[in-house]
Amino acid sequence: MNGARDRRLRALSGLLRESALPSQEEATARLRALGFAATQATVSRDLDRLGAVKVKRDGRLAYALPDQIAGADYSADRLERIVAEWALSAEAAGQIVVVRTPPGSAHVVASAIDGAQLSQAAGTVSGDDTLFVAARSEEDARALARRLAAMMGRPA
Repeated sequence: MNGARDRRLRALSGLLRESALPSQEEATARLRALGFAATQATVSRDLDRLGAVKVKRDGRLAYALPDQIAGADYSADRLERIVAEWALSAEAAGQIVVVRTPPGSAHVVASAIDGAQLSQAAGTVSGDDTLFVAARSEEDARALARRLAAMMGRPA
């Protein structure tokens, strides 16, 4: 049984790398076309096992693997675009900056912050719609919250 699952996971990973899969239904159909017996529920679990998440590329949402996100160019412009598009608020709380996002998007912002290697940020922890940025000091947390708010087009 695990052999079949492993082959299906490899096939799904390959599909994610070669083309945009905007939905679990599309992924299920593509796997079936390759000869795999897969249901939407199975594909949902497989996407979770692979760590696949939906990201916005060229104005469209599609699944991507973690290394596809981590390998992206996180220049200052890219970070600003991601924060402007995905972050809803940023608030300093001690040495932590609490950033709110739409459901399912916190990992996108966290990955961008980590990738940008901001001097004020030691690292991030993300959930579904909230992420914490560990700042190096309380002053850094306040400065980072203001910087993120500016990227969102909001007053600090």
